[in-house]
Amino acid sequence: MERKFEIIGEALNRIKRLDKLLVTTIPDHDRIITFRKIISHGYDIVNHAIVWDVVQNHLASLERVVQHLLTP
Repeated sequence: MERKFEIIGEALNRIKRLDKLLVTTIPDHDRIITFRKIISHGYDIVNHAIVWDVVQNHLASLERVVQHLLTP
């Protein structure tokens, strides 16, 4: 799961560099990017309870936003 969050955060980071307006349509994009940095570089301080909380309570809403953006 952590690897998937790294990918999501990196994708948002790249979108942020390419299209600053688009990234603002994704709630908490800065927090997601920071979460990715912690997982990638601070692996020794990752709190697995927080990771699991994000999976259970926040991932579905992010998926809905992204699906909406991908719908033509």
